[in-house]
Amino acid sequence: MTEREANSYSPLTLAFLGDSVYDTLVREFLLRKANMPVAKLHSAKIKLVCAEFQSKAYDIVSEKLSEHETAILKRGRNATGNTVPKHADAAEYRRATALECLFGYLFLTGKNERVRELFEVIINSNIIENEQIGV
Repeated sequence: MTEREANSYSPLTLAFLGDSVYDTLVREFLLRKANMPVAKLHSAKIKLVCAEFQSKAYDIVSEKLSEHETAILKRGRNATGNTVPKHADAAEYRRATALECLFGYLFLTGKNERVRELFEVIINSNIIENEQIGV
């Protein structure tokens, strides 16, 4: 898909796709990291896909983005219509949505290498060490 076509989607629609892309990358990371029971994998995954963690990841990747990618991130952060879950605060949730929006946009435009590159930045940062994920 072209960037122009991808820009026609709402940020929340891009985040809908990006949530799945990010979730899949986390699952792959955990599976490669440790062979463990599914219940433990699920518990570890939850810690890495929650709004709090993704909000921290937002800070990590925002320093590594191009101007255009930053604009996509901001579109996601400023999207309206989010219903914030009880377990997250509004600012964290908006930043998590922004990260998912960026991942969805990059995936939709065929920039899979860039998606993996940004995910590696997150996984190799010190925020992953601060999480007690059990792998």
